[in-house]
Amino acid sequence: MTKAEIVDIVAEGTGLTKTETQAVIEGFLATVGYALRQGDRVDLRGFGNFKVVDRDTRSTFNPVTKEPVVIPAHRAPLFKPSKELKKFINKK
Repeated sequence: MTKAEIVDIVAEGTGLTKTETQAVIEGFLATVGYALRQGDRVDLRGFGNFKVVDRDTRSTFNPVTKEPVVIPAHRAPLFKPSKELKKFINKK
């Protein structure tokens, strides 16, 4: 599902225009991104939480050329789904 499809579905369900809905969704995503960049954790009860983890430098290799490659240390976003979301997804 794309962001445009989400905008269509949310606009239809809320009665907002697609332009208003797109602004709300983009504002939400920007806020989550900004919070993660600041190192904050974002908890959405019943859905899951987002946080940033620090990854250490590691060595690996290019599978085609077999040359060693060093992946530098970096920060990476991590999403952990809630128990409610897992239960909803697995419901038959």
